[in-house]
Amino acid sequence: MSKRHFLEFEQPIAELESKIDELRYVQNESAVDISDEIDRLSKKSQQLTKDIYSDLTPWQITKIARHPERPYTLDYVNELFTDFVELHGDKAFGDDRALVTGFARLAGRKVMFVGHQKGRNLKERNECCYGCAHPEGYRKAMQKMEMASRFGLPIVCLIDTPGAYPGIG
Repeated sequence: MSKRHFLEFEQPIAELESKIDELRYVQNESAVDISDEIDRLSKKSQQLTKDIYSDLTPWQITKIARHPERPYTLDYVNELFTDFVELHGDKAFGDDRALVTGFARLAGRKVMFVGHQKGRNLKERNECCYGCAHPEGYRKAMQKMEMASRFGLPIVCLIDTPGAYPGIG
């Protein structure tokens, strides 16, 4: 199990989660049944999380948006959609990896998907220009949306971008 990254204002949650993990380990390694205590602490952790997240400052909200473990567009695609078929290119210049488009099924219904992709590691981020779309990406998105309109498909868009690519193009 990978270690979860907690922000500084989440430290009380981190400490409680650590205690819960220790108790689970103790329960697995011994014949002692402490599941009631684990359940009590889990509920306390959920309530603490609700309390902390209900009163965040603007800077804390910004930190959450920049969290290193937050899901990206393709994570949502993998979790929510089935039969995803990615469509590439803008028919004029090339493909922009910052914008992901394609056909997919959401709850059994065929949809057109359009979303920004920032990349998970440095190599992916460079390929995706950190989610900053180029003109060919915007053309690609428009063409796929027009295609969806012709086929009568709903369009699902996930927008997660710092803005357009700031280059000369």
